[in-house]
Formats: sequence, structure tokens, C-alpha cells
Amino acid sequence: MELTSGGLMVTVAGLALAALAATVWLWPRLGAAGWRAVTGRVGALVVCQALTLFALGLAVNAYFDFYGSWSDLLGTDTSTAPITPAGAGLQVLGTRDVPGGRVEQVVMPGPSTRLSEEAYVFLPAAFFKDRARRFPAIISLTGYPGDPRNLMTRLDLPGRLALAIGQGQVKPTILVMMRPSVVLPRDTECVNVPRGPQVQEYFARDVRRQMIDHFRVAPGRDSWGILGGSTGGYCALKIAMSHPDAFSAAVSLSGYYRTILDGTTGDLFRGDRRLADRNDLMWRLAHLPAPPISVLVTTSRRGEADYRSTERFLAAVRPPMRASSLILPSGGHNFNTWNRELPQALPWLAQQLTVEAPSPT
Repeated sequence: MELTSGGLMVTVAGLALAALAATVWLWPRLGAAGWRAVTGRVGALVVCQALTLFALGLAVNAYFDFYGSWSDLLGTDTSTAPITPAGAGLQVLGTRDVPGGRVEQVVMPGPSTRLSEEAYVFLPAAFFKDRARRFPAIISLTGYPGDPRNLMTRLDLPGRLALAIGQGQVKPTILVMMRPSVVLPRDTECVNVPRGPQVQEYFARDVRRQMIDHFRVAPGRDSWGILGGSTGGYCALKIAMSHPDAFSAAVSLSGYYRTILDGTTGDLFRGDRRLADRNDLMWRLAHLPAPPISVLVTTSRRGEADYRSTERFLAAVRPPMRASSLILPSGGHNFNTWNRELPQALPWLAQQLTVEAPSPT
């Protein structure tokens, strides 16, 4: 069984419980004096603890996705991949069919920024039925440091979107899943760093251009949305607010509203106060014209640190910008909370997107 499979975790957890029950049952027989009884007691305790630790280790690894396979864990994975220059064009690394469509693993180059990052693109079944059709698209971002696979394994974004399409809640929509940290280990907070990586430009321009050119995404702003959690939520709001010509809607799951500066980011603004202000969403709402976009922000009254700041953000929004909220009674900053919000948040975002009908020829 695969290292991250649910079957393995259930099996090991079952063995741990069985070992515990067997130890309790046999303990009176192991209570006698003598080296055999002592060895039996030690052996029973070692087996119970080993199986329990193994089960906990599997659960922690599945949650944080530290290791993706046995060879990765054991250090025997020697597979490599070619270095792909940003100007070399989009590269497809693999494909697999999923319910409702297909997921393609790609390298997303940035011709204008010279950045490049891995992405997973969900193509709905309708994409393969009508080769002339253009589709709306959603960019989905993880938190920091993030692994785009978590958007599939932990949040099941392709499955949720396929279900909403199948139920007629939304029109067929393409989903591109990425992490915002395109220059790991640095956290750039989706900032166009002076004399550094132009990360906001990469998502707002390069990723859009690649999707339009290679996956028949409609180019108009009304066909584009962006969603993210935590750091990705801050990035989603900021990119949409900064580029209303490119995006019409955004969803922030447990996002924040001002750039975080710490040891992982370094000096993102290089003393440029105006740049720092433009990356502060509350400053933008107070000092710049409101962008004509729709946003949905989520938080929890108990368990999330951004509840009060979210209330202030919502109060500061002015037309033509429109804001909605999804506020849970309780929920921490984790996948469980976002899984409770996504059944509403993802269809909401897809419902904001439209594709302009082609002009008659």
C-alpha cells in the first residue's frame, strides 16, 4: 500500500488497537517472575508503542504531506526532472483522469517575469467535447509554503468543482492549482519585489496568458476568478483588487489584509513606502478608487485570528466593489475549517464568472 493511502493508516491503527487489547488480555499471564515473563511484558509494550507511533506518524505525514511515497521517506527516490527555462513554454509533466474531467500537471512559465512554477490544471469533461469553446477559469492558491497537491488531496477542489458542474450549479470551469511561493524558501507575499521576483505580475499576467493560450480560457476579466487560503487568501484579494482588468472576483479563506514581514520574507519593499501601502488592502480601500470586483471572505468568530480585521475590511468596502462574507461560529486556521466553507465558497466564485459570446462573423 502507498505511504499516504487511507487503507494503510486504517490497517496500522487497527493493528495498534488489537495489540493493546491483546496486551490487556495477556497481562495477567505475563505478571509472573522470571526472565520469560519480563521479556514478554517488555515485548508487548514495545509492540504497542511502535504500532501507535507508526499510526500517528502516518496520520501526521498525511496531514502535512511531508513524504509522498516510501522511496521518498527512505531516501531511495532518485528520479529527476529537467530544468525548464521560463521562456521555454508550458510543459506537461503528466495527466490523469478524475471524476468529471482530467488533471494535468504542468510547469507554468512566466515569459514576462522569468518565473516558473508547478501547477495542476483541472479540465472539465466539456473541455474535450467542444474544441472551439472558451471557458472561465479560477486560479487557486495554497498558503505558505504550501503544496499544490493539497488542493486536491486535502480540499478536493477538482471533485467539488466537478460535482457543482454535474449538478448544474455552475457552468464548466477550468481550475489551475498552484502555491503562491514561487521562489521557495522565500515567502514573497505575492509582492512585486523591487529588483526582485515580480510575483504579483507572474500570477496576474503570465499565468493568465499561459492558460488563455494553452487551455482555451476566455481572456476577458469577467471569465477570471482567484481563490486562496491563508497567505493564498491575502494574495487572491490583493491580486484581484490590484488587477480588476484581469479578475472580476476573488475568494479569501482565512486570509489577512496586510503583508506579513518576518524572517521568511526578508525586505520585500526595500524602503518603498508607496509600494508597502499598495500591498495593504485596508490602505487601498481608504485611498484608492474601489475596484469593480466581487469578493467573498471567510473567517470564524472563535478560532481565527482574522475575525476582527475581516469585520473592518467588510465595513470599508465601497461600490463598485462588492463584498460578501461566510463566518462560521467556530473553526481554526486549518483544512477542516476550509472544507466546511468550500461547498459554498467555490460555487459562489464560479457563479460570478461568465464567458462573453463570440462576435458574429
